[in-house]
Amino acid sequence: MRQDEVSRIVMAVGVSGLLLLSPSVFAAEHGGKEHGGTPAPKAKEHGGTTQEHGGQALKVEPSADQIRQAIRDHIAATEQKKGAFTIKDEATGATRTLKLARVHDRVGKTGNFYYSCSDMRDVKNGELLDLDFDVDAKGGQLKVVDERIHKVEGKARYTYDENDNRIPLR
Repeated sequence: MRQDEVSRIVMAVGVSGLLLLSPSVFAAEHGGKEHGGTPAPKAKEHGGTTQEHGGQALKVEPSADQIRQAIRDHIAATEQKKGAFTIKDEATGATRTLKLARVHDRVGKTGNFYYSCSDMRDVKNGELLDLDFDVDAKGGQLKVVDERIHKVEGKARYTYDENDNRIPLR
């Protein structure tokens, strides 16, 4: 066998092995179709693009851990900059001050954005809120580009249809 044939076989076996890996972090965290989109792909070891042994550069997707860390970093940076993490409650018009309880395990991708949810506690009244965070990965940098209240005390304010459109609930 020639060296280039061996290289192609090794590459095919390696890629096949990666495709068989199915991280449990993308399993549905809540029953039903809470979010549209697809699970975020498993990332390579070093983020960004990779180009090994010449050829075309391949786009490398961020890992679920990197998406969740970007959300935690966003919350921490907001707290440091403003003194607290706040969000306007569109249903009540009030501004809520929240503390992070946890970022959910599930990470997915809808359109151009990755997403994950977090449980946050209202520091004034103790209510538990579920916030959705959209994360953009342009240029190899992860940045939260949208945040919204999805649930208050387990009661959803919206859901998603099969085309990833948000559908308000009454």
